[in-house]
Amino acid sequence: MAGFVAVHTGAGNCIDETKYQRVIKEACVRATDIIKNGGSAMDACEAAIMRLENCGNTNAGFGSNLCWDGRVQCDASIMDGSNLHFGACTNVSTVRNPIRFARLLCDGQSTMLSMERIPPMVMAGSGAERYAEELGCAMIDASAMISSKAKFSYNHYKSKIATISSAAEGGNGTSIGMSTTAAVSTSQVSALDTVGAVCVDSAGNTAAGCSSGGLLLKVPGRIGQAATYGAGCWATDSTEVSVATCTTGNGEYLMKTLLAKEICGDLLTTDCAVTSLHKSIKNKFLESPFLPADQDLYAGALSLIYYPHANTGEVLWSHTTKSFCVGYMSTQQKAPKFIYSPLPTYSMPGRSCVVNGHNFHLRV
Repeated sequence: MAGFVAVHTGAGNCIDETKYQRVIKEACVRATDIIKNGGSAMDACEAAIMRLENCGNTNAGFGSNLCWDGRVQCDASIMDGSNLHFGACTNVSTVRNPIRFARLLCDGQSTMLSMERIPPMVMAGSGAERYAEELGCAMIDASAMISSKAKFSYNHYKSKIATISSAAEGGNGTSIGMSTTAAVSTSQVSALDTVGAVCVDSAGNTAAGCSSGGLLLKVPGRIGQAATYGAGCWATDSTEVSVATCTTGNGEYLMKTLLAKEICGDLLTTDCAVTSLHKSIKNKFLESPFLPADQDLYAGALSLIYYPHANTGEVLWSHTTKSFCVGYMSTQQKAPKFIYSPLPTYSMPGRSCVVNGHNFHLRV
């Protein structure tokens, strides 16, 4: 059995890529082992993201950013390119691996519920948590999802915002509300280290998934791109070409542009994947009429394109942030490849993008 997997730990400003290098490689090895043993692209994608959710260094699953009220609320989604089914969860705090729940919701799209009820595709909050438990997902106490790293960041920036607010209000000690703007930018407050994976198996079927804890100090109840149809991930297969992508960055902007779906749509009709991805990021994100022209726009995308008749493909990554950590591995490789991708020094973060890629061949 042959296949290929690529994973990322988010587009942002990575100061120390070594904290991601090991877990990225472990995720790649775990996913390719599953494919070698007869697993599908969906199996591999889910397993890779679960490993990234469990490591504690990423903003997904255990270790996710904390909301304004100090709780973890996770988003995750996954899409099956073979049948275009999609599943997602949002604002879950007690599901050990949100991507597992998203996978079960995705698989559930194939079967009607009793009384011919349409099965849920996206679920949120306490109702989602109850349903996840019914489906057999591993559950955990909400406090156990909080890592020491996430708690430290939360306390640091909550204190910083309170200090700025107090100074602005004449030092009267009034606490800043979560709806109040303050002189601490999103790029300062939030490391955009969400996670994602794209996979293809020997049948030419693709899968794409993503998982995120959202912005640090986000308003409780906020839904991010990792749970939004068309924004966080997309996958679609045909006899001629299969494509998949997962995104990371400013969630609201990724949702407004449906960036994952747009990227895949462009890749399906291109003669040059690198050029296509560059145009997608430039024309449909950085220059999108749906987004503010006077703000820095942060995004990253990890994509693959595969041609079943030739058993060849290409993995691609692009970002408008200072850096992006990705990894990839085929079932033929002895070891995974880790890539630290910086934005060129002459480029402005949030205003320009970089695109790179690597060809692969599957011996099916």
